[in-house]
Amino acid sequence: MAETASPEFALDESDERSVLRLTGDWTVAHVQDVDEALREILPQFPLSIDVSGLGQLDTAGAFVLDRTLRAAGSVEDGVPDIIGDHPTARRLIAQVHAVSAPLPPPAVPDHGVYALLERTGEGFMDLLSETVETLAFLGETLVTCGRLLLQPWKLRWTSIVAVMEEAGLDALPIIAFLSFFVGMVVAYIGATTLSDFDLEIYTVELIGYSELREFGVVLTGIVLAGRTNSSFTAQIGTMKMRQEIDAMTTLGLKPMEVIVAPRVIAMVLITPVLAFVATLAGISGGIIVGWLSLDINPAVFIDRLRNSVPIDQFWVGMSKAPVFGLVCVLIACRQGLNVGGSVQSLGKATTTSVVQALFAIIALDALFAIFYMELGI
Repeated sequence: MAETASPEFALDESDERSVLRLTGDWTVAHVQDVDEALREILPQFPLSIDVSGLGQLDTAGAFVLDRTLRAAGSVEDGVPDIIGDHPTARRLIAQVHAVSAPLPPPAVPDHGVYALLERTGEGFMDLLSETVETLAFLGETLVTCGRLLLQPWKLRWTSIVAVMEEAGLDALPIIAFLSFFVGMVVAYIGATTLSDFDLEIYTVELIGYSELREFGVVLTGIVLAGRTNSSFTAQIGTMKMRQEIDAMTTLGLKPMEVIVAPRVIAMVLITPVLAFVATLAGISGGIIVGWLSLDINPAVFIDRLRNSVPIDQFWVGMSKAPVFGLVCVLIACRQGLNVGGSVQSLGKATTTSVVQALFAIIALDALFAIFYMELGI
């Protein structure tokens, strides 16, 4: 085993230049012997390190030398000033310097009016860009689905049925469960409020209008936004991360036809079925409350519901269902296709998908309400 020489240094200052000449082995075992002395040197001129007489050098010695150069302010353009030849010194000191570079100071948040206006403008432009891209994706999806419907032999019926089962029928229990209890809550609130006016019997109309027109289809859309959107976005995003979509394109398959179109067709077909079941479950909850709390016989409840609530209220609710299903699946597929190569992007896309779908459902329901109000329905 070779004998280790203790590290030493000498500071030469001449011709407006300071040179730190190194000798011995600057390794972790002995570098502490010169650590304090190095901290005390105060060169008058820019400092350079002469490694011609340097023996062994490891990362501990390189760190001490890099720290000395930084303290002397002798690092120009991020490159330490090193002279002389050594097999590893120049490269090792440069590597240590790169990884130990000080972090830039954190940006100080600007809370002024100008910064507020700037953030508002950036948010508006992001919203505008997102809207344009979503509409472009909607157009591409409609063209693809229309072309496939004109050529039904190209439709992937197995994928369509599988999506209808996974995203539709499997969600049926939770949709019916939620709608049933929402119907009970609405009936209890109506009965409590109307009892002050001795008008408990009008709880039937309250349940009929609210469930047929609003709650059944809106609850269906909300459940789909939370359950199906996250599932679709995660599935497509995982395929994107694993480069399965790139491989699909290489094989001559179109992702819009293989991935997006089956999901769109399946959701447009199955969402009205889910909304219908949700409506029936909500009305059932109202019937239970009317029977137990208001002594309204179920037969009387159903007969009054049929005579007092027009059938067009049912079609108003059903007309929203395909639109809600289409919006949910469009947002889910688009966000899934936007996933990058990291897990963080997958989580962000899934969250964005659910939030956008919930917002879109509430906004569209408000637009539908205004539209039908103008039509007098």
